[in-house]
Amino acid sequence: VMAVLTVSACAQDNTVIDTVHSAPGIIIESSVDRSEIYLGDLITYRLTIMCDSSISLAYPHVGASLGAFEIKDYKAEEIEKLGNGRFEVETRFILTTFTTGDYVIPPIPVEFMTADSVRKILISQPMPILVKSLIAEGADTADIRDVKGPLDLGKELSIWYYITGVILIVALAIIFWVWRRSRRRKGKTEPVDDRKPWEIAFEELAMLREKNLPEKGEFKLYYIELTDIIRAYLGRIYKIPVPDMTTDEFCLKMIGKQVDSGIYERVKRFLNHADLVKFAKFVPEPDRTVLDFDEAREMVDFVRRQELAKFTIPPPIVEQVSGSGGTGHV
Repeated sequence: VMAVLTVSACAQDNTVIDTVHSAPGIIIESSVDRSEIYLGDLITYRLTIMCDSSISLAYPHVGASLGAFEIKDYKAEEIEKLGNGRFEVETRFILTTFTTGDYVIPPIPVEFMTADSVRKILISQPMPILVKSLIAEGADTADIRDVKGPLDLGKELSIWYYITGVILIVALAIIFWVWRRSRRRKGKTEPVDDRKPWEIAFEELAMLREKNLPEKGEFKLYYIELTDIIRAYLGRIYKIPVPDMTTDEFCLKMIGKQVDSGIYERVKRFLNHADLVKFAKFVPEPDRTVLDFDEAREMVDFVRRQELAKFTIPPPIVEQVSGSGGTGHV
C-alpha cells in the first residue's frame, strides 16, 4: 500500500510554520506491508522522505501520533544518498493493536526548512487499516449464553441506594473543598527559588540520576522526569509557560522566541524520542538512557554558556603607538 505526496510552490513568513500538502524539492511516501490484520498481528509501517540537499530536514515526531496502534519496535532514520544532490531518509515502525474495527494510521507532520530559511510542515498520507477479530470467521459460538436480565432488588433496597449516593456526593464535595483550600494556602506560602536556571537544572539532574530508574525498569517515569527538567529549564530561560504543553506546542513557542537553530533541533529530537517511551510504550536500550541523560546535561550547559555570553564585556582594544622617543600605549 503506497501513498505519495508530490510538490508545488508555496511562500510564507520566516517566523511562521506553514502546513502544506506539497512543497518543491521534497516528497513523502508512507506505506504498510498489509492493510488487513487480526488482533495482535504486527504491521510494518514505513515513512520515507526524499528531498534535495538544500532542504534542512527535521525528523518527524511520530511517538505520540499513531492513533490506536502501539509501537513494538522501530528502526531509526536510515539516510541514503540518491545522487543529483538528493537524499532519502526512511524510518520503520513495527505496530500492533488489540481492538477490532476500521482504523487509520494518522498523517505524520514532517517539518523542514527551505533554502531561503522558510519553515514548513508537510503532511503524509493517512493509512487505513482493518483489524479483524480472531473469532469473527468460522468460530463456534453455540456455547455463548445470552446476558441475564436485571435483578429486581425491590423498592426498599433501591431507596438505600439513593441515600448512599447522596452521602457519597456530599463527601466528595467536602473532600474537594478541603483539597482546593489547602492547595491555595500552599501556593501562597511556597518559596520562590531565586537560583540561576542552570543551577536548578543541574541539581535536579543529579537527583534523578540517584534514583536509578532505568535500572529498576521504570523507563516511562525516567523520561517523564528527564523531559520535565529540560522543559522547565528552557521555560525559565526563554520565558515559555511550560505546563500542559505538548512537544509540538513547546517547540513552536521556542521558534517564536527566536531560539538558536542548533539548540532547537537538539531539543526537538530529544523530546520526540522521549515521547516514544512516554506515550508509545517503547523500551529503550540501557545505553540509550545514559546517552539521553548526557545529552540533557550538555544542552543545559550549552544554553548556560550562551546566556552568560550575552553579559560578557569584551576587553578594551589596545593599540601600540611608536614614536621617536620609544613606545607608548593608547
